Amino acid sequence: MAFYSSAPTQWEGTAVEPQCDFLQPLVDPTVLRRLRAELDPDEDYCRIFVRNYMEQLPSRISRLRWALRSGDLEAAMDAVLSLKTSSQMVGACCLGGIADELESALKKFPDSANPASTTLSRLGSTFLRRIDQCSGGTVTCLTAANAA
Repeated sequence: MAFYSSAPTQWEGTAVEPQCDFLQPLVDPTVLRRLRAELDPDEDYCRIFVRNYMEQLPSRISRLRWALRSGDLEAAMDAVLSLKTSSQMVGACCLGGIADELESALKKFPDSANPASTTLSRLGSTFLRRIDQCSGGTVTCLTAANAA
């Protein structure tokens, strides 16, 4: 089952082809094992780190949604980088991958451009739908891994 439609999304005349789907794991357990090893001898640090990620995930996604819907390119870039880096740190592959794709799409806007709210909103709707679809499963996987 895919996160996205196979049809590319159009914005400003440029096609954006979403790439991430369920073929990529929601969570990479090797990243969590590496994090546990790096934080050894106190595994509680890893559990706390992962728990904090899960608790902050809804606000990260909300910040991104607001920035895209309001047409704030700078805030959107800040929010997507926060989502991407935090997801990569806990091994949330799909969320990190989607955020990386969105970051690349946002970088295609010229620095001098002040994109219309509808333009960023259209771009965001494609990516946010995928983020929403994968975030619940990611939290479920991380919860299970964190309990182990």
